[in-house]
Amino acid sequence: METVLLTPCPLDRVALPDGLDGSDCINRASGRRQIAADDDLDAVRAWLARVAGTKTTFENYRKEVERLLLWSIVELGKPLSSLTHEDLLRYQRFLADPQPRGRWVATEHKFPRSDPRWRPFHGPLAAPSQRQAMVILNALLSWLVGAGYLAGNPLSLSRQRARRALPRLTRFLERELWQEVKVYINSLPRETNRERERYWRARWLLTLLYLGGLRISEVSGNTMGHFFCRRDVNGHERWWLAINGKGDRERLVPASTEMMAELGRYRSARRLPPVPVPHEDTPLALPLGHSMKPLTRSALHVIIKGIFTGTAGMLRLRGDQYAAAAALLDHASAHWLRHSAGTHMADANIDVRLIRDNLGHASLSTTSLYLHSDDDRRHRETVKKHRIDW
Repeated sequence: METVLLTPCPLDRVALPDGLDGSDCINRASGRRQIAADDDLDAVRAWLARVAGTKTTFENYRKEVERLLLWSIVELGKPLSSLTHEDLLRYQRFLADPQPRGRWVATEHKFPRSDPRWRPFHGPLAAPSQRQAMVILNALLSWLVGAGYLAGNPLSLSRQRARRALPRLTRFLERELWQEVKVYINSLPRETNRERERYWRARWLLTLLYLGGLRISEVSGNTMGHFFCRRDVNGHERWWLAINGKGDRERLVPASTEMMAELGRYRSARRLPPVPVPHEDTPLALPLGHSMKPLTRSALHVIIKGIFTGTAGMLRLRGDQYAAAAALLDHASAHWLRHSAGTHMADANIDVRLIRDNLGHASLSTTSLYLHSDDDRRHRETVKKHRIDW
């Protein structure tokens, strides 16, 4: 039977009812704890504190534990530390269709966390998002067991899928289709100042995502002041973009002549000097108009999806022979540009180790931290073989 004990609200404003704070529950460990938490909220906050310095990770982790904690209290009338394996299976089904919708799903758009209309969901979660949610929650529960707060992890009883070889990457654009995307962007209207600004922003975003192999979160989370120039061992000036990326790891992305030219054009469209100054706080991508605030990840996704959708529409006008290509673009997202960048660099026979470092798949080796010649070779190879060719 459903027991409504709490209206869903953000984690930082949750006040757990008496008896539901987890201070005395069936899955609490009886031994010595490694954290100072006495209830579920404190335990969750201790877990989140580990990633507080990484904005994207923190927000993703908070979102998932927030949803589970609220669901447990509101729908089951049980504290988090009393959830069983069966409860968590039920929760996974709930993710696919959060009901009652009026209680759990935002009706119109994403409201701020301080707004009373805020809801934990914006609709049902697709299968990949469900899996990601359970992976994060499994990490939470395992950590609480290791910390001596919980006696066991109920998710550990789930059937473990056998590891399979990774499938061949398919979420990328073949060069011919990538060319069509560029053709579409170059067809965008440029009659008014706003249209010109939109056009140059589209070119700049695709240049940055493709030549730099950046993630959307890296575009929204870094600034133009991270571009810098240094001389290589032969005295040649080379531009770089220092990125603070996934897992709070830093990497250097080669900024080719093409990338710096597009940056200058985009900055000129925004009435900025062509080259940023060191430590400049201008975001890598901006809203249209006079705002100098960074575009959010969701806003960037909408822009890139709009470009792919526009390209698909252009292809459909050419006839049925382009229907398959158009359908592929309907499914494409911003991350496809990162996959396309890696695939096209590999096709151009760039050393796979250089591709790894460009995309930030692993930390630079100890040797490359000390030998600039390694970075310089990576810059030369990337600039020579990885081009956008507007």
